[in-house]
Amino acid sequence: MRKIVAGLDVGSNSIKLVVGEVFRNKVNTLACVDLVSRGIKNGYIVNPENATEVFEEAFSKASAMLGIPVKKVVVALPAFNLDSFMVQASITVVNQDHVITKKDVKKVLDASIFDKISPNMLKVYLTPIYYILNDVDKVSNPVGMSAEKLTVKAVLGVIPKKSVNPIIECIKRIGVEVSDITIGPMADYAYLRTKETDEKIGAVINMGASNTTVSIFNKGVLTASEVLEIGGSDFDKDICYMYKIGKEDALGLKKNMCLANVENAQASEMVIIKNKNDNEIRINQYDISDICMQRLIEILNLCKKQINLLTKKKISYIIVTGGVTEFSDFSITLNSQFDQDVEIGQVTEIGVRNNKYVTAFGLIRYEYNEMKINNTEYSIYSLEEQEEFSGLHRKVNITDNSVLGKLFGYFFDN
Repeated sequence: MRKIVAGLDVGSNSIKLVVGEVFRNKVNTLACVDLVSRGIKNGYIVNPENATEVFEEAFSKASAMLGIPVKKVVVALPAFNLDSFMVQASITVVNQDHVITKKDVKKVLDASIFDKISPNMLKVYLTPIYYILNDVDKVSNPVGMSAEKLTVKAVLGVIPKKSVNPIIECIKRIGVEVSDITIGPMADYAYLRTKETDEKIGAVINMGASNTTVSIFNKGVLTASEVLEIGGSDFDKDICYMYKIGKEDALGLKKNMCLANVENAQASEMVIIKNKNDNEIRINQYDISDICMQRLIEILNLCKKQINLLTKKKISYIIVTGGVTEFSDFSITLNSQFDQDVEIGQVTEIGVRNNKYVTAFGLIRYEYNEMKINNTEYSIYSLEEQEEFSGLHRKVNITDNSVLGKLFGYFFDN
């Protein structure tokens, strides 16, 4: 079965829907949609009608790109009110040779969360730390090994149902099934993880438009996360305030003129616009970049303080990602504010190389990793649908020029 996954990143400023196929541990982009959020604030539905409309628009656009409907999706929500704790469970391996199977792994994982989640909370991740065979040997993957007793130690993350259920309901209204839910930091790490990060303690910072999320990972396990209600939209507010101009003018200036550091800014580069009082004002690149740089320094210092609050352990790496990192000369200010090496987590998918999509792409890799952990297979399209898409038993109207028409034509004709 081809592993095709749809990931929906639900943010206060924008929602991003990405459909991709995991092939040889890489994500091939099939569809990508980015829309301004409506009816959503801090991960909560504040206007169900508006939220449903924007979800419907996103899935309609993605379906049009693919040539077929997107009917299943994995959703990422902000990590507001996240609670995480350790869980543990043991089972007896009952088959004749005591060889651990995929079913045994799923059974012990299910047992680890039995009666551990209160009625008002919802599981958003369950990360095994290690398995123990016969109370002696610690292993990372017990499948195929022999033991009479299998134990798992894991970290369980939960968030309030009240922040999740309204979103699920809005998505259900448009005929789409929510197959899994997690939080943004889990998706971010799934995209950015390496063998080195899986062996160390570090921080992942996602700087978005409305919020900045700081998360601590210990050998690949999320141990703490905090959402700071400050982000890229605060640059716009600062520009509006300083120059007494409207939001659209501020956004345009930020995109076309601002740098994240004054080092390369030019005072001679200037624009003339009218403010709210209909007076002409001159704005030069150096001054407006200084406004944005000061705000960026503030956010980065808040992130450093938050890291120290979330863990007292030594941090081996810091990765900063999200839409704000696309700011020109962002790396100059970033490196000036940290005493240790810090890197920008880049989205490298062909055709969609923008860090604002890190969570949406991370959802696809997250779900792929969940398949491996739970020893299951998942795709938004069944084998029968894939055969239909290939043209062998075509019942769905897919044009040969659509993304999936070309994709399945290539795979099944070669």
